[in-house]
Amino acid sequence: VQLQASGGGLVQAGGSLRLSCAISRRIFTFDVTGWFRQAPEKQRELVAVVTSGGRPTYGGSVKGRFTISRDTANNTVFLQMNSLKPEDTAVYYCKAGYYWGKGTQVTVSS
Repeated sequence: VQLQASGGGLVQAGGSLRLSCAISRRIFTFDVTGWFRQAPEKQRELVAVVTSGGRPTYGGSVKGRFTISRDTANNTVFLQMNSLKPEDTAVYYCKAGYYWGKGTQVTVSS
């Protein structure tokens, strides 16, 4: 299974970014798909995931600012990130079931 994440970059605080994760297998074959992140010298943490039935779960620090969505026809998961803060700076990883994609760097400048 291949997961290809894209959309990271450098943005100023208060700005927005949209991450995409293209998955090489039908998205409904995974119980959960979504996003995690890891900042330097910190543990990897949940950002947002969505079940095969479409129910989302968000990490506490991103609730109300980030939105996870899916394009089930194209097996792609998105993460819309609004009102970005410097503390959102991290490498963002896509996950589908037990599979991880390579990360994409998100840097938020103050």
